[in-house]
Order: sequence, then C-alpha cells, then structure tokens
Amino acid sequence: METQEELLKVKTEGKEYIALWKISSPKSEGAKNIFLNHGTFSDRRICLSISQYLATKGYNCWIMEWRNHGHSSPSNKKINFENIGTDDYLIVFKYLFNTLKVSNLDCVMHSGGGICLSIFLAANPKYISKFNRIVFFGSQAYGAAYNYKNYAKTLIGKYVSALLGYSPAKMFGRPHNEDHFFMKQWYDWNLTKKFIGMNGVDYEKELPKIDIPILSICGKGDDYIAPKEGCELFLNAFQNSKNKLLFCSIENGFKEDYNHSRLLQSRNSSAEIWPLVADWLNKKQSH
Repeated sequence: METQEELLKVKTEGKEYIALWKISSPKSEGAKNIFLNHGTFSDRRICLSISQYLATKGYNCWIMEWRNHGHSSPSNKKINFENIGTDDYLIVFKYLFNTLKVSNLDCVMHSGGGICLSIFLAANPKYISKFNRIVFFGSQAYGAAYNYKNYAKTLIGKYVSALLGYSPAKMFGRPHNEDHFFMKQWYDWNLTKKFIGMNGVDYEKELPKIDIPILSICGKGDDYIAPKEGCELFLNAFQNSKNKLLFCSIENGFKEDYNHSRLLQSRNSSAEIWPLVADWLNKKQSH
C-alpha cells in the first residue's frame, strides 16, 4: 500500500522552523496519531520505514527533525537535549494539539528522542494525559558506562569531542555530526550516572510522574549507546508496573543480536519487531 509524505514547517523564534513530516496512507484515521523522533547523528530517515508500516495500520505518523538535522533550520544558538525537550517539543506539540487539533498521541522514539520526550514530559506534566502509549528503541540517558570498558569509551569520546569541538559521525556513514555542546550532556550523564539538567533539575526524580505505559526495546548487539543494563536502569526509574523491557537477541528467539540502528530499521526488525510495536500501541490505554 502506498503512503504519502508531507513536509510541514513549524515556526520557532525568528526565522527558524522545525521540520515535521506527516506520513499517512488511505487507511490512516484522524483519531490515530503517532509522534516519532530520531536521536543523535540522525534525522527522519531512521523513522521513515516504520512510519510507513504504521501508516498502513491506520495511523497518521508525525516525524519531527531536530534543528540542525534533516530539513529543519540550522540553529542560531547552541542547543542540546534539554533545548529540544523543553523548547522544540513544546512548540511542535502545541502545533499538533492546538493548531491541527490532534486529540492524543502515541510515541515511537529512537535513542536520544526518548531522552528528549522524557525531559519534555517531566518538565510539562500537564501534557501527560495527552499521550497514550510510548515505545523506546534503544533509549537510555545515564546507564551506558555500566562497566569499565564503557566508562573508558565514554571518557575518551568526551575528550575527543571537546578537542574537535564536535563528535564526528559522518566519517562512520551517519547523516550528521553533533557539536560538543550538544554531546557533553550525554557524556556527563553517563559518566556521573546522574540525569541532571543545566539548572540542576534531577530528571530521574521526575520520571515517576510519567505514568504512560512504555515498551523499551533494546538489542544485544547494542552494547554501548543503549545497552540492556542502561535501558533497564532508565525504564525502572519510571516506576511503572505497566512498563515492559524487550531484549532482542538470538537467545531470546529473535533473528539476530540487534545493534542500535538495526533494532529500528532493518528487514529483520520489520518482520519481527514492528508487529510487536503495533500490538503494544493497539492495547487499551489505562494510565
């Protein structure tokens, strides 16, 4: 079934705008809406295939691209996870809820997108009732450096990022580099094992307010960015018995030990993980 792709430009301050893509199909229903977001070094393309799949299941899918990423504006100031989570998300959700009159949303978030959504909901608890269910793909904020090897890797990454002024990713085939100001938060959260904001907000203490059911999906092949230990630590911080961790590995009956990107975007993922996502989103909401 064919899907349609439409670019909407949501204005921020000045002449900047955030790219918001609507993916729909003839089966899409007005009342069924999913918000999707990518993580660092990425853009809408990591979310596009699963959006097309979910559109054929009756959803309207809305993919947001961070500023400095994809088709969004370059930013005239330094931004990081918190700026996206508290500023840009607020602008986009106001546009969806107030301008487009979307009544409620499910969410499918990859990597840093899950961090930004958690920051947004912690900072704006009045919006929690607007959300039905959430899926995290490889999302964690402060549990990457759970062993000595990963701690050393994180420390070296922070040093290289500071030295260059950015974290190089294009040389490894990723769409975007990230500047050091952006990545410093992630490195610091994981090195200190504390989810502390720029103004001293302890986001970990705010997470239990978010009582939206979350399915957190992680892969055995993702042993650094979002290892099982980090994803489990992050998910447990929400303290919601309805939340579920799904560990995708050969030993658990999956076709491969998924890495950070293949977990969301691969032929195997489309065959055995995406249907589980659709099942999770179709469950009755009761938070």
